[in-house]
Amino acid sequence: MAVRRTITGFSNPLVKFLRSLREKKHRKQERRFLAEGLRLLTDARECGIVPEILVMAIGRDPHPLLDALEDAVAAAGGDIVEMDVEILAKVTGKDNPQAVAGVFAEFDTRLATLDRAAAPIWLVAQALRDPGNLGTMLRTGDAVGAGGLILLDDCADPFSVEAVRASMGAIFTQKIVTARWDEFLPWLREGAGAQHGGQLVAASLRDPTDYREAPYAAPCFLMVGNESQGLPQAYEEACDLRVTIPMLGRADSLNAAVAGAVLAYEALAHLRRD
Repeated sequence: MAVRRTITGFSNPLVKFLRSLREKKHRKQERRFLAEGLRLLTDARECGIVPEILVMAIGRDPHPLLDALEDAVAAAGGDIVEMDVEILAKVTGKDNPQAVAGVFAEFDTRLATLDRAAAPIWLVAQALRDPGNLGTMLRTGDAVGAGGLILLDDCADPFSVEAVRASMGAIFTQKIVTARWDEFLPWLREGAGAQHGGQLVAASLRDPTDYREAPYAAPCFLMVGNESQGLPQAYEEACDLRVTIPMLGRADSLNAAVAGAVLAYEALAHLRRD
């Protein structure tokens, strides 16, 4: 049964718990993360995911989507909490917070949970450090109908407030997997077919093919590297295909998330033609 309550003090234990979720160590301990904004929480609800705790600002404007969200949380037996907007600002770390936020259980990010046949395209990022780039890649994956984002090695936390915010709701539509390279590559090579369990494509300058002429094949795993260092040489050499995006100006490379988006749309167009 849903619990509904109002909090008016900054020292309330629940407020301290909510604030703690802005730190990675506490998210890992609790296996919970914080998301804010009616649009983002509505995207979650429409994906069949509702927050365990729904937090709303006292004096918020009424909205039918907020009513639907409250009903969904109540039906799931979650907690509904109202608090002053000043307290909500402390929870979210924003001076002008959204009128609603939610606490969600972290998803299962094990590689074993991924079904490579579920989508023709998957995005892969190695040592991606910027949560904004991570969120953008999730949005790209949603836009191109990718199955999800595979995060290799030491990447930014996909459940950080910044990454969740940057995903614009795509964190609820895209499968997220975290793995080490020496775990991912053997998994990818399992299965039958010319490309084994999938075609691994790297954005690279090492003997590459023009990205518009590359022979993409599903399931296609498009991999980009760290924002400043790119992919390690051994990772590139293990790929089935290396592609490059021509640079016509003075810049020598694209932002990692932008490069992933360009490749994803080209691969999608190629696979649709086939």
